[in-house]
Amino acid sequence: MRNLCLFDLDDTLLPIDSDHGWGEFVTRIGWVDSAEFARHNNAFYAQYQAGQLDIHAYIAFATEPLRAHTPAECAAAHLQFMAEVIAPAFRPSALELVRLHRSCGDLIALVTATNDFVTAPIADAFGIDDLLAVRLERGAGGTITGRIVGTPSYREGKVTRVTEWLAAQGSTWTDFERVSVYSDSVNDLPLLDRATDPVATNPTPALRAIAEARDWRILKLFD
Repeated sequence: MRNLCLFDLDDTLLPIDSDHGWGEFVTRIGWVDSAEFARHNNAFYAQYQAGQLDIHAYIAFATEPLRAHTPAECAAAHLQFMAEVIAPAFRPSALELVRLHRSCGDLIALVTATNDFVTAPIADAFGIDDLLAVRLERGAGGTITGRIVGTPSYREGKVTRVTEWLAAQGSTWTDFERVSVYSDSVNDLPLLDRATDPVATNPTPALRAIAEARDWRILKLFD
């Protein structure tokens, strides 16, 4: 039987939060008012860390800079973001972990609460073909509307999205001998609970405590 491997992204495979980093990036390049945007961005990030994020409100806020620019301008900005923010955050240990699961023939997906605009190029850079991210609605010409398509891949929504993804391939959770889930956050407890091999990866103190109590593997990929 084939194995399934599901990776969270932010603070798991990357030592940064790519969503929060994108907000800081658009502030730096002058797309938003720095003080006002930073205040809201930091508040939403604190909500996420506390497991209390209103993801629809957050997406409406976070996509405001994208909606004010053309798709071509957004794509160019993302290339700069990849070069200046994401590429320096790649760690050999994380790349090797993904490579190891790929070499074992595992079915791999990146499952993240960050939106698909931010994360699609990051998944490509990790060599992960299947991305289950928050899907942004796009209108005419690929413009972003500020709304979410389908179930957001956040908390219990990650389980729903993985179930839908597997079903589209004619599979279910029980088709796999082992299911590995790597995450740093208690937000991913619903997904970690579905794993035969849950791995608390660079865990927050809250997740570390749960992992120790449940005798889960704890992995430190980077400082």
